[in-house]
Amino acid sequence: MKSTSDGLFQHQGLRSFLVKTRKPLFVLLLALLAPFAKPEWLLAGFIVSMLGEFIQLWCFASLDKNMTLTIRGPYTMVRNPMYLGRFFIPLGFLMLLGQWWLLVAYAVIYWLYMDARVQREEAHLKPIFGAPYEDYCAKVRRFVPGWPLAGKQVGYWNWALFSHNNAGRNLVGTLIAWALVAAWVLWGVALLNH
Repeated sequence: MKSTSDGLFQHQGLRSFLVKTRKPLFVLLLALLAPFAKPEWLLAGFIVSMLGEFIQLWCFASLDKNMTLTIRGPYTMVRNPMYLGRFFIPLGFLMLLGQWWLLVAYAVIYWLYMDARVQREEAHLKPIFGAPYEDYCAKVRRFVPGWPLAGKQVGYWNWALFSHNNAGRNLVGTLIAWALVAAWVLWGVALLNH
């Protein structure tokens, strides 16, 4: 039996809309939330976001999407490290609001989204990679990192994959968003102190 959240996050129309509008929606959300940001949370939020960004960059430098079964880099510890990284990027921005209940609500909604998304991805990958993928799934957890698989390339980083997967553009976008938020927050503090 499917839950309401499964139906919501599996809805093709909603997924398509969110994928197409995710960048403008993120900018709009930042603009709406920036006036409420607390300067004392700026550094901690930035660090949390950049942890997520590093995880994503490591994924981009390890992943040859749908071409090879990626069992290197962060994929030796968790099957879905990119979603783990993506969890932390917005979390850092939300920390600026200093509201614990908002962080809990975000974590629950993100979990429901990620669970539905991973179910679709696993159904897509099983026919592509077959038995080796099923063996990988049996050894590596979906969401919670474990010890790296023995003999695998944990420290793997391929600059060609990094470039092919547009990781640099992703990093620049995150840094620009943080620069804009930091400027807004610090400018607001400076204005209040005059």
